[in-house]
Amino acid sequence: MLSSTTSVADSPAPSQSHSQPHSSAPVAPASVSTSRCSQEQHRILVVEDDPDIASLIQLHLQSQFGEVVIARDGLAGFELACQQHWSLVVLDLQLPGKDGLELCRDLRGRGIAVPVLMLTSRSGEMDRVLGLEMGADDYLLKPFSVIELIARIKAILRRIHTERQAAQASVRADELVSHRHQLVMNLRQHRATKAGRALDLTAREFDLLSYFMQHPDDAFSRSHLLNRIWGQGQEGYEHTVNSHINRLRAKIEDDPSAPRIIVTVWGVGYRLG
Repeated sequence: MLSSTTSVADSPAPSQSHSQPHSSAPVAPASVSTSRCSQEQHRILVVEDDPDIASLIQLHLQSQFGEVVIARDGLAGFELACQQHWSLVVLDLQLPGKDGLELCRDLRGRGIAVPVLMLTSRSGEMDRVLGLEMGADDYLLKPFSVIELIARIKAILRRIHTERQAAQASVRADELVSHRHQLVMNLRQHRATKAGRALDLTAREFDLLSYFMQHPDDAFSRSHLLNRIWGQGQEGYEHTVNSHINRLRAKIEDDPSAPRIIVTVWGVGYRLG
C-alpha cells in the first residue's frame, strides 16, 4: 500500500495513447474511516494522461470520497464532464486532445459549474492565474503530496456544501409555508397560493397575511397591526384593520363567516388559526 505522504510528479509519457475513460468502483472498507470526507458518497472525475499518477490518485481518493473515474485525455474528460454529474473534477493542465485550460473554459462556457481542481507542473504565476480565470476553483503544483491533494479537495467540497446550505436557507427565508392551511407565500416574488391556487391579494392584504405567518403563535391587537403594517401615526383608524381582515378572509377562507385561518381572539385582536 502506498503511503498517503507519497509525492506525485510527472513521469515520462507512455508510448501507448490512452483515450478511453477508466472507471473503478469504490472499495468498501472493512470499517468506516473517521478521516473520510463525511458520510456522503462523492463522484470524482480525474482527467490525467499519466497512468501512474492517475492510478495513484484513484487509489487514495476512492477510500476518502467514493467513486473515482479516470479519463486519460482532454476529449474523453470533456465528454464525461458534460454527460454525467460529478462532485469534483481533478484536471491536469497538459493533456492530449484538449488541454486543461481549454477544457475548463469550455465547461464554464456550457454553464457546467462542477468544482475543478487543476494540476499543473508549470510554476509560472501567469499559468496559475489563467487557470483560475478560466474557472478553476483551485490549483496544485506538481510534484504534490497525496495528503495535500486530499486536503484541498475536502476544502473545496466543504465550501460548496456551505454555499449550497446558505442558498437553501436564503430560499427558505424568502418563503413562508403553513402546511395546516396549505398556504405558501414567496416574499421576494410577492406571490401567495393556497392549495396551489394563486391568491389575488392587494399589497396590504399580502403584508397582513405574511405578518401572521411570520408570527404563527402570537395574537395581535388592531392598534399593533395598524402600526406594523400601515406605519406609525395611524391611531384612531383601527376600523381599517377590520375591513382589510374581512377582505383577506373572503379570499383565503373556505367559509369567511366561520374563519379558521385568521381567527378572532376576543378582547385582543387576531391571530393565525
